[in-house]
Amino acid sequence: YLVPNVELPSLCSERFRSGPPGEEAQAASQFIADVIENSQMIVKEDLCIANGKLAWVLYCDIICLDYDGNLLDASVFALLAALKNVQLPSVIINEETGLSEVNLKQKTPLTIRKYPVATSFAIFDDALLIVDPTAEEEDLATGTVTIVTDEEGRLCSVHKPGGSPLTGAKLQDCITRAITRHKEVKKLIDKVIKSIMPK
Repeated sequence: YLVPNVELPSLCSERFRSGPPGEEAQAASQFIADVIENSQMIVKEDLCIANGKLAWVLYCDIICLDYDGNLLDASVFALLAALKNVQLPSVIINEETGLSEVNLKQKTPLTIRKYPVATSFAIFDDALLIVDPTAEEEDLATGTVTIVTDEEGRLCSVHKPGGSPLTGAKLQDCITRAITRHKEVKKLIDKVIKSIMPK
């Protein structure tokens, strides 16, 4: 299982207070969980070690260090980059003792089936759309929408938390732009992962 958790500590912006997770952090965590589920980026069977006995549970803590808007895009980007870097150690169950034995020297990369990328837009009365809005642009906007697509151009999720309505033509424009942006972000993630891999 993949358990995402988005944290917005008070050090990242004066708009957040220390203490239990606020509404925005909880909404972001739920959004990430929905993206994982809807995109089918990880198949739960791939995390199974021994059927009915043992499985991996990956806790994904996404901590914002400097908030300047567009939290959802950055969170999905960070999650995808982190998961591409995961190496799971080999685990076997000893038949005699029934206990699991971990071999830290033998590791395999996590299988990622789909590569979802989120693209957020700030809406200004259905007349203007801004891609990748800053915190100030989000505050001034009459609404926001986040489109999640995968590498095949498949729509995984549309997240529009209220605000001004969006025409079908504008929504289609957002989806087209999100598909284009996906290719750019995927190249960037691949480049970063390649640069940190041991040679």
